[in-house]
Amino acid sequence: MNGGIKKTVVAVAVVLAVVIVLSFSNVIGFLADYNWFKEVGYTSVYLRQVFAKLIVGTPIFAVLMAFIFLYLIGIKKSYYSHMNIVPENSHEKKINGIILLFSGAMGFAYSFSLASKFWIEMLRFTNSTSFNIKDPIFSKDVGFYVFKLPLINEIFNSLIGFLVFLLFITVIFYFILVSDEASKGQRTFEKDIDLDVRRFRNIASTPMQLFTLAMNQIVTIAVVFFMIVALRNYLDTFNLLYSSRGAAYGASYTDIKITLWVYRVQMILALVSAGVIVYAYMKKKLKLALVAPVIMIAVALVSAGVENLVQNFIVSPNELAKEREYIKHSIKYTQLAYSLDKIVEKDFAAEQNLDAQKITDNNQTIKNISVNDQGPVKDVFKQIQGIRTYYKFNDIDVDRYTIGNETRQVFIAARELDSESLQSKTWLNEHIKYTHGYGIVMAPVNEVTPSGQPNLFLKNIPPVSSVGGIEVKRPEIYFGEVASGYIVVGTSEKEFDYPKGDTNAFTEYEGKAGINLGFFRRLLYSIDQKSFKLLVSAGIDSNSKIILHRNIADRVNKIAPFMQFDQDPYMVLSDEGRLYWIMDGYTLSDRYPYSEPFDKSRLNYIRNSCKVVVDAYNGDVDFYIVDESDPIVNTYSKIFKGLFKSFDDMPADLRAHVRYPKTYFNIQATMYQDYHMNDAEVFYNKEDRWQIARETFENQEEPVIMEPSYTTFKLPGDEKAEFLLSIPYTPKQKQNMVSLLVVKNDGDSYGEIIDYSFPKNKNILGPYQVESKIENQPEISEKLTQWGTGGSKVIRGHLSTIPIENSILYVEPLYIKSDTQDSIPEVKRIIVAYGDKVVMAETLEKALSQMFGIEGAEQAGAEERQPTEAAGDEISGDLASLAGKAAELYEAAQNALKEGSWADYGRYIEELGGVIEKIKQYEENQ
Repeated sequence: MNGGIKKTVVAVAVVLAVVIVLSFSNVIGFLADYNWFKEVGYTSVYLRQVFAKLIVGTPIFAVLMAFIFLYLIGIKKSYYSHMNIVPENSHEKKINGIILLFSGAMGFAYSFSLASKFWIEMLRFTNSTSFNIKDPIFSKDVGFYVFKLPLINEIFNSLIGFLVFLLFITVIFYFILVSDEASKGQRTFEKDIDLDVRRFRNIASTPMQLFTLAMNQIVTIAVVFFMIVALRNYLDTFNLLYSSRGAAYGASYTDIKITLWVYRVQMILALVSAGVIVYAYMKKKLKLALVAPVIMIAVALVSAGVENLVQNFIVSPNELAKEREYIKHSIKYTQLAYSLDKIVEKDFAAEQNLDAQKITDNNQTIKNISVNDQGPVKDVFKQIQGIRTYYKFNDIDVDRYTIGNETRQVFIAARELDSESLQSKTWLNEHIKYTHGYGIVMAPVNEVTPSGQPNLFLKNIPPVSSVGGIEVKRPEIYFGEVASGYIVVGTSEKEFDYPKGDTNAFTEYEGKAGINLGFFRRLLYSIDQKSFKLLVSAGIDSNSKIILHRNIADRVNKIAPFMQFDQDPYMVLSDEGRLYWIMDGYTLSDRYPYSEPFDKSRLNYIRNSCKVVVDAYNGDVDFYIVDESDPIVNTYSKIFKGLFKSFDDMPADLRAHVRYPKTYFNIQATMYQDYHMNDAEVFYNKEDRWQIARETFENQEEPVIMEPSYTTFKLPGDEKAEFLLSIPYTPKQKQNMVSLLVVKNDGDSYGEIIDYSFPKNKNILGPYQVESKIENQPEISEKLTQWGTGGSKVIRGHLSTIPIENSILYVEPLYIKSDTQDSIPEVKRIIVAYGDKVVMAETLEKALSQMFGIEGAEQAGAEERQPTEAAGDEISGDLASLAGKAAELYEAAQNALKEGSWADYGRYIEELGGVIEKIKQYEENQ
């Protein structure tokens, strides 16, 4: 075997080795995934994906393998014929075998790649759902652009790639043939000096000769190329609907009147070019083949100039008149794409007539105003409820619960186990012993202790509830936001459950999650997880189970990789005392015609189409459709039968905690800054552009963009307060408030969005203007300066915008935090602003009393500020709780002393004395 053939054999052998390794890896992956999908109950979903890839990949593999093989064999025969070469049978068998192996390897690699990319696009194409909305230019249903055009574009791009690949292997194969023939001739010459060497004078050895030999293939590739160019121009006519040339997003006047026709002419010229090349080749007139391509290039250059001339001299001088129609298209379709068309516009009087009676009448709203923020609450939870270093509160969420026949807005956080924080990170600890987090912490948003910390409704390990109706019966968290890696349960090693004083409590997993580990499955998952210890560990037997994909984001994405999921799932406590995660699922597209992309990204269509519920103990995953009008989720429902359930099937106690997602609302609110304008002329002139309001937050010097906030209040005209998500607007580059965007979360009203627009003839103070008034209020400014010295710093919380009746009330908490590491931020004052007046007090009730003169509010505030067991004569419990209460009262007294509040200081010291007396009594009775 000569050198050229040897190199080719080696190259093909390497490719085959890679294919074999990939095949083995894929088989292992398939078996591991199949067992997991079977365990979670979504086998049909997984097999649908696998079969879709096979349906796409198998025909592509067969066609490509056959095509490449026949193509290369054809080149070889053409070369032999041209060179008058008589091949040797044994030599030809080797070459043909190599060509077959190469064709198979290339076909497999290419088909594998295409199947991985195309499978979901193919399923969306064949199961597409109509939007029942036609685009304004070509009158095609939006479903064509969302479901079908992406696959067509992908096929086109793949054809371009394959064409380049074909050209490459054509050149390489000719070089191999020439090299092989020359090498064979040289060896023969050395053996037989009398050989007629003239036979080798015809062997191609220059690029020009190679070009001549490859003419058949070059012509074929050129013809296919121009046919693809024609297709590209055809597709580009539809892509004009995503143009950013004009006054608004989407096809503009110039795009429709000039560019569209240029694409159509270029499409015809490309097809003509393909025909001319064939004709020129048959007639041996190669120069003729250059005519059509040259004309195409000329047309492209001329059209670019014409487009600029039309844009600059016809459109620009009279832009509004020329673009008005297209601006209307952009407004309409952008609103449709982001569901902005469903926003209900209402007037908000923005009156200045709030009084004590109206505050009293809106008690539901007042009782749920947040006097704390998620950031500081997270710090407090971490310090006082972290218990051990390996526990982590990944996030603080806001929800509402019925407590004592009242709806209370609360902060809630899951205490998860972070294996990265284990002191001893052995395989045993990470995968068998430390398997789960434990319990949740809950605190009302409107209450703090005397020391300014959250008043905990749920706390400690095991969970202890201080209110009725809230109880955790299954506190173990095996699936969560922090969980990572696999664990093995049912081993001879007991699982760590929770710390218990100087010892630990242990447990055994009683849930249904996990895959039984017989010998073959142990072998399978030891390979899949790359863990030899999983195979040889003595503690694992046939009763053991491996639990995979415990991270809920990973778990949900594994089941439904074709959807996008919110990065902020939240924990819910059911009426039965079990813990569940709720996650929002989105359907997205970047192909909605005439819709402006969000924040310069590719996204230009979004729906919060489903909610996902994950059992924190068993790992059960359920998908519920909440937007049945979304064609994309309906398409997925047709493709993956049994994946989605009706929203009505969600248990009522979980459905009561469904929230409108901040991520979705923030995208809508951002787009609404411009697309609340419905008039084309107003939109063009940017006369009424809005921006999301700014605020002063923490100690940042520059104002920050406000985030949407969950708040419970009563909307104008409604009978009761409800759980809402809202964001205020100001005019672009101004600070006065012009609108409040609100979305409902409760019951049948879920998802209703209302734009409360303020009167244009009134100057309503916006959040940042209120922040400035706070800073300029002499007494407040003096206090802020005073508290910010002596090793402490003042932190300003988020400013809440609360509609009451037809007025706006602002509330902001102030924190004091020591500069020492791991210090806890404490709520020290509440600021209330209304109209031109700003007050600051120890509690919200006191602040409202100062603002509106509400009788009895100060006393009520003093009572609510304290925990329910704060009164000295009501303190009871064991020594540990008494000691904790003593420490809390002592800290509160010290803080009152620092602030110069002698009345509070005396009260706390008096209560502390009562607790100390009880401690003495406790010790005497032991």
